[in-house]
Amino acid sequence: MSMTLCDDTLLCNFPKCRTKLSGFAWVTACSHVFCDQHGSGEFSRSPAICPACSSALSGKLDIVRTELTPSEEYKAMVLAGLRPDIVLDISARALAFWSYQVHQERMYQEYSLSRAETQLKQMDKVLTQQNQSRELELTAMRGEIASLKKVMEEYKRKYSEVSERLMERNRQYQKLQGLYDSLRLRNMVVGVEDREMPRHEHHNYNTGMGRLATPQRSPQFLSAGPEGDCRFFSCLEPEGAKSFFVFNTPAKDRGRTLIKKH
Repeated sequence: MSMTLCDDTLLCNFPKCRTKLSGFAWVTACSHVFCDQHGSGEFSRSPAICPACSSALSGKLDIVRTELTPSEEYKAMVLAGLRPDIVLDISARALAFWSYQVHQERMYQEYSLSRAETQLKQMDKVLTQQNQSRELELTAMRGEIASLKKVMEEYKRKYSEVSERLMERNRQYQKLQGLYDSLRLRNMVVGVEDREMPRHEHHNYNTGMGRLATPQRSPQFLSAGPEGDCRFFSCLEPEGAKSFFVFNTPAKDRGRTLIKKH
C-alpha cells in the first residue's frame, strides 16, 4: 500500500500487519503507531519494546493509546488554556510525527519496489537460462524427431516391400491350394468309384480288354468239355486262330476271371 501527503489514514507499523488504522491506535515516543490489536498484545509486556525499531519504552508517556477520531468536545478542550506557542509546538510535533509516518511509508514502498525489481531480475535471469536450456532441448528433440522420421520412412519402405512379397506369396499359395484341392477332390471321386464299382463290371472291363486284343470280326462260340461249362472264343483271322480266351462260367466260380493265352 502506498500513502501520500493527501492520505488521511495511517498504517500499522507492525511488520506483518500493515493495515489501515481506525478507532484507537497505540503511539510510541519513537514515532511509531500500531493498531489496537497488536499494540495491546505487544505493550502488555514489561519492559515494553517497540516492534518496529526495538526501542525500549520505559517512560510513563512513551506509549499512549489515543482515539483517532475524537469527539468535538475533546477537540474543544484538549488544547484549551494553553499559550499559543505551546499550541503551535504541540501542533508542530504532531505534524512532524505525521511527516515521519509518510516518509517511512515512502521508504518502505521504495524498499519493497527495489526488492521486487531485484526478484524480478533474478526471475528474468532464471527464466532466460531456462528458455535457453529448453531451446537446446527442443533443438535436440527436433533432430531426434527428424532422425526417427527417416527411420520410420525406411521401415515403411521395407514394410511395403515385405507386404508386396507377402501378397505375391499369398497368391501363389492360393493357386497351389486350389490345385491341391482339385487333385484331392479328383482322387476322392476316383476312390469312391473304385469302391462302388460291382465285380461284374471288373469282369466286363477285363472282357473289354480282351476284345480290344481281338480283330474286329465277331468271335465264334465253341463248346468244350463233357458238361459244357467252358467256352472258347477264337479269332477267325486269315492266318488262322492263334489265340483264344477261356472264361469259367459264373455258376462254378462266380466273380473269378481266368485268362489263358495259348
